[in-house]
Amino acid sequence: MKHTGVSMVLVSALLFGPGLAQAQVLGLPVFNSGVSSGLGLMGDVGFPNDESGLQTTYGATATLGIGLIGFSASVARSGFESTDRNFTSLGGTANLKVLGGPLIPLAVTLQGGASYAEIADGVNNLRIPIGLGLTLTIPSVAVAIKPWLAPRIEISRISGDNVTDANTDTDFGLSGGIDFNLINGLGFRAAADYVNADGGSPTVFSVGAGYSFRIPGL
Repeated sequence: MKHTGVSMVLVSALLFGPGLAQAQVLGLPVFNSGVSSGLGLMGDVGFPNDESGLQTTYGATATLGIGLIGFSASVARSGFESTDRNFTSLGGTANLKVLGGPLIPLAVTLQGGASYAEIADGVNNLRIPIGLGLTLTIPSVAVAIKPWLAPRIEISRISGDNVTDANTDTDFGLSGGIDFNLINGLGFRAAADYVNADGGSPTVFSVGAGYSFRIPGL
């Protein structure tokens, strides 16, 4: 009975409040800084604002870039400020570079993705971001600096056994950040994500670090 009560409180908050920090996985931004060749592994910490209703979030992302096409898979662990409920969300993206090359510092990338989380007993959240990424590469001797900006449309659906009426929202989202990639493969990044949701503006800021592996032939 306790879990059912918690579920109903969360459903009410999600349906009638500003909603979750809608990102690629809950509590982290939608990362869209272009397609990088090879395999990448990143760890991120997200700091959602009060309107998101989420706690500090910890996530990991793996990326694979092959020519003009890139893929990512993410997992994150977060929780609600109002309860002791913690949950895991899973997500992934597919990316296609439509503009950019070795002699063109500006890259344009189309992105589509999906994420899923069981945020409470019998309450599921499915999100589908569809957007465009603009990335500028600023090369230097030891580090490549990549500021980026990515507007998107975000489709979010709340459903499940404990949800009487499933609810689907479509909102405008905007993420952006800056990546620092060293020649030895180490990388660091900071990003922010904003959603123009009814009743509020869920926002999250994150910092992360990782490593990129070059794969011969890619």
